[in-house]
Amino acid sequence: MPGVPFPDDAAGLRAANGQLRGLLADRAEDIVVLRAALDAERELRRVLELQVAELRRRLGMDSTDSGTPSSKERIGAREARRARRQESERERSRDRKPGGQPGHPGKGLARDPDPGERKEAPRPAECRGCRAGLDGAAAVAGRWAQVTDVEIVRTVTEWALPGLECPCCGTVTFAEPPPGAHAGSVSYGPVLNAAAILLTACGNVPPERAAALIGMLPGTEVSAGWVDKASSRLSALLGKAGLDEAMLAALAAEKVLAADETPVNVPGRDAPQPAAPGGEGEKDPEDGKSEKDPEDGKGKAAPGAPHVLVVRTPDERLTWLQALASRREGAVAGGIPAPFRGFLITDGYTGYQHMLPRLAGIQQCCQHVIRRCRSVTKLGPGALQSWAGDVIAILREAHQAVEEARARGDTALDTRLLGGLRERYDQAFSTGIIHSRLRDRHDGNHPGYALGAWLRGYKEQVWLFTRDFAVDWTNNVSERGAKAAKRHQAVSGYWHSLATLARWCRIRSYLDSAAAHGTTPLDAIRDALAGKPWLPPLPAVA
Repeated sequence: MPGVPFPDDAAGLRAANGQLRGLLADRAEDIVVLRAALDAERELRRVLELQVAELRRRLGMDSTDSGTPSSKERIGAREARRARRQESERERSRDRKPGGQPGHPGKGLARDPDPGERKEAPRPAECRGCRAGLDGAAAVAGRWAQVTDVEIVRTVTEWALPGLECPCCGTVTFAEPPPGAHAGSVSYGPVLNAAAILLTACGNVPPERAAALIGMLPGTEVSAGWVDKASSRLSALLGKAGLDEAMLAALAAEKVLAADETPVNVPGRDAPQPAAPGGEGEKDPEDGKSEKDPEDGKGKAAPGAPHVLVVRTPDERLTWLQALASRREGAVAGGIPAPFRGFLITDGYTGYQHMLPRLAGIQQCCQHVIRRCRSVTKLGPGALQSWAGDVIAILREAHQAVEEARARGDTALDTRLLGGLRERYDQAFSTGIIHSRLRDRHDGNHPGYALGAWLRGYKEQVWLFTRDFAVDWTNNVSERGAKAAKRHQAVSGYWHSLATLARWCRIRSYLDSAAAHGTTPLDAIRDALAGKPWLPPLPAVA
């Protein structure tokens, strides 16, 4: 026992030695346990430091280096970013005044040479200089002032429906009322229907507030239910007229289309609910692989959440919005016209890759690539990730070269010029892969390595715009088309069901496409209610 003296003989020394050995063994075991705990604490600290660094990186991301839309940024983010910027990407003169610059055409009002009404203002009674009376003063050339305004006048039209009795069988036949009118009942006309539809579909105003606004402006009391039914009637008429089939046929005949998708809130029972935060993407039943967007974050809706798919022509002549119950491969591919065999511009979502066998090619949005590269350049340490900045410069040089070649009337880039740009691109992503392959990361590969590997795997799709000048280098056209759904959701919050979402998509597709062909929304709605909606031109028969 400790503290008990042992005899000085050999037996006592052996006993003391054994006890000391036992104590040393116990202490050795304690040291092993403590060292293991210390190593675990060190590993935990390392992981936490990496996580904190990642969180700081994400907090510093904005619309310039991620898929975050500018509408989701905090108030003042753009001004703060401008203040932090050391070198502007577009150098502007300090003497440049805000607003339109000299030579800008502007959008001011022009004088109407044939006004609907002419009036003369009262003659001046006294001089504006000396205040003397102007009675009997000589007349000089006058000035003019023109006011453009709209008069909101409530009108009521009653249609007489004459009836005639058949001399043969005695059956009475009455005249048919015009479109929108019903025998023996009172209904609202096309202008009020257009007001309800435009407020809800384009103004993003809920039916209750739309009804209140209609009551304030035209002075006609309508119900929220009627406002909702106005959109339902228009959508049904467009479907009956064959808008869907005509749009798909017109889109299928295009050489290039752009596609994008945006998540939406649909709490109705017929819509699948988003996956739990941080969960894996839904797997395709055929290959079992998760479909991911390289810019998706933890907080973005999972592939099983409802989405709006936007398909547009590069010149914005045609816009086709579709309600998707999910963003799975089948749903996204089904939204692209089946006969389409041209080029498709997308934003990196792998759900489109399954369509490659039936497409001429896919162009990856270079603006998305630039945003990802910007994000990686901020990682460091130091200038280690500067290769991502080189990729940005190379892609911009390539775009400038394509624009200059197109202006000259060329149909292809100079072979040596393109070869040099591609070689620099390959060297850049190879550098990123080498320097980022073994860097510590708390959850998977380093972003620099992931980006470099992606640039290597999709390089032919990144550079497609240099081989065919009909293909744009960005997907901005479809992203602009997706703003309508984002803005509607930001104001109204959600759609009640997939049916109401599909109805909204059809109406917006019709109004946006008709406007691109010179038909105003009011005329487009009036024509549709009269049974003669605008339809996209039929593709030419080869």
